Amino acid sequence: MARYNAAYEIHVHGLIPLQAEVGLEQLQDALRPLWQYAGASSLEDGASSSYPEEPGIRFNPEERTLQMCWTVSGDDDFRQSLDEMCMSLNELTAAGAPIEVTFYDNDFDEEDESRGQDSRDDFMMLFVGPTPADIMQAQRDMLVNDVIHLMERHFDGAELGGVVNEIDKLFSERFDNLVNSLDLGRPPRGPNGGHGGGGHGGRKPRHLH
Repeated sequence: MARYNAAYEIHVHGLIPLQAEVGLEQLQDALRPLWQYAGASSLEDGASSSYPEEPGIRFNPEERTLQMCWTVSGDDDFRQSLDEMCMSLNELTAAGAPIEVTFYDNDFDEEDESRGQDSRDDFMMLFVGPTPADIMQAQRDMLVNDVIHLMERHFDGAELGGVVNEIDKLFSERFDNLVNSLDLGRPPRGPNGGHGGGGHGGRKPRHLH
């Protein structure tokens, strides 16, 4: 259902690896905030994009992936739908993955630009994954790729190992802080008062040593 006078056209883009047992019914529940926002009664009805040339929302059971290249009209309240979708989708993912969301200002035109006015265009990057470690790994990999791509204009790739190491240190500190915050307030467990296994602190992202 089209939203008249909506402030934005909102484009959602991502390719998410899914766990082997995930089916269409689970995806319909996880993606409910999106297709309901679009005014649809099911994922099948809401999977089509506002632009016919875009794939929309597609589940590939053979490759175990969810592809999103989907545009909807909306307002700032769509951000809440995105938060709800990510929380549900995390449990279905097989690895960390980014989701790009772009808000295009419907009211901005060439006259506004010629008068020096700024559009309300906005861009946000979301990440989903089965654990915080997987999400941080996806964030780390994207940052490394972006930094390497930028710096290779000026340096040989072989010279950038130190830069990657510094990025890994930052993410390692962030992960350690996350684990410490999750441990705060937990009652001691085990015969020696220490914490047992499990929880989000059981695995660090690879590369972050």
